[in-house]
Amino acid sequence: MTSAEWIITVSVFIIAAASAVISIRSFLNRGFLFNNAYIYASKEEREKMDKRPHYRQSAIIFLFLSIVFIVIGISVILHDSRINLVEIPLVAGALVYAVVSSIRINKKQM
Repeated sequence: MTSAEWIITVSVFIIAAASAVISIRSFLNRGFLFNNAYIYASKEEREKMDKRPHYRQSAIIFLFLSIVFIVIGISVILHDSRINLVEIPLVAGALVYAVVSSIRINKKQM
């Protein structure tokens, strides 16, 4: 592997690890809540909202992202771009989950 490939691989695995840490902390309902519903809410709304479903949604999305970055890193290591095809269902699953879970969270709040 060239030095550029090493830099890319290490960077991708660092991003994957960071995403995994954020995911684990979100599953534990700890740390900053990386969710638009929370970020764009006012201070009063943040205090009143049930954060558990938003933490869970963020945790699952960051888990998907971590897996995607692991796949990218493996693809670079093995010099096989066909492995990147695994990313398509992962990213599609993350998008579908984000939309469906947002709808379900909004329905429960009403």
